[in-house]
Amino acid sequence: MLLGGVGERCCDPRGMPGTGPHRQRPDEQVPVAPGADPVSAADPSPVTPDAGGTSPAASPTVDRLQRFTAANMIRSLLPLVVICLVIVGITALRQNPEDPVREVDTTSSERAASEVAGYEVLVPRDLPEGWRPTSARTDAGAATAGDPVTLQIGWLTPEEEFAGYVISDEPGATALTDVLEDATDDGNQDVDGDTWQRLTTERGETALTRTEGGATLLVTGSASDDELRTLAGSLQPYAP
Repeated sequence: MLLGGVGERCCDPRGMPGTGPHRQRPDEQVPVAPGADPVSAADPSPVTPDAGGTSPAASPTVDRLQRFTAANMIRSLLPLVVICLVIVGITALRQNPEDPVREVDTTSSERAASEVAGYEVLVPRDLPEGWRPTSARTDAGAATAGDPVTLQIGWLTPEEEFAGYVISDEPGATALTDVLEDATDDGNQDVDGDTWQRLTTERGETALTRTEGGATLLVTGSASDDELRTLAGSLQPYAP
């Protein structure tokens, strides 16, 4: 207490400034910035989003999955479908519907057989115009040195008949036995100085056959005798 009537000052320690953290008394007001919500400024607790408020933004992965609909998939595949249709159309235009014959290149089969065969491979050369090769096959790809090798080539002749040629050093090759077994011997046929045995197969077709250097040669098919002789007379040693 001060003398002289000036007044009293409380010495209660609760009213004195402390050295630790400042504690706000209930009656103290928190300064509010201009334009701020007084309630929010007074309550520092975190704000919980309202149940009906805006949801958090979806992740990019979820957003892509939501856009991946059936309609979008169809639109993505449409260009590929169009390209496929164009290719099919171009292929169809290149084919002649009145001539469905598909010619093949016999070179690769001839070369493969000649590289592995243990005999000199004879192949047709310089056939007249109109002979169209339609098939060529060999088992040389699976053979090793010393193994039997069979080469088969087929043509559509100018008379639109089939003529086939087989050369093999395997006596039991299916391409030979299918034709020669049960065939009827009709004597010999001379073709450009070479003697061929002439037979009639079970199908009633002509077959010409002879051996050369350990291999059996066979010419047969539905073609006429003249066309078969033409094929037999065109044989020459394979040359790359």
